[in-house]
Amino acid sequence: MIKWAGWIITLSGIAHSIGALTVQKAARHAGTWFSGGLWHEDLADMSPAGSAYFLSLASFGIPLILVGLTVLWLDRRGITPPAFIGWTLGGWTVVDAVVLPFTPWPLFVLAIALLLIGSRRARRGDSHSQRPAHSS
Repeated sequence: MIKWAGWIITLSGIAHSIGALTVQKAARHAGTWFSGGLWHEDLADMSPAGSAYFLSLASFGIPLILVGLTVLWLDRRGITPPAFIGWTLGGWTVVDAVVLPFTPWPLFVLAIALLLIGSRRARRGDSHSQRPAHSS
């Protein structure tokens, strides 16, 4: 369960980041980003380049990749991810679902449920979720 949760979180972050850069064409603003064009950006009245930056590189995509890879790394070592990861992602997902109902938040609900159930089973010592730790 934990492995599936980690993969869902990781792949969602990758899909968001790549989709924003390609499908949403955010990457076309890279010249502005890397030439200092956003240094004096008014966040209350963003330019198209500023909006594209916050949709892609400064979005939640890259942190989600890191969270998902951390969950997978812990799982491969037989370490149960702390429940606060699932609860924090869960709170964030609820806000996302309320603010933007047509996002892939149901996929996150699945990942969070898998993560929390897997973490709970591991804490309780359920033999189905316990594995020997691998050495690195």
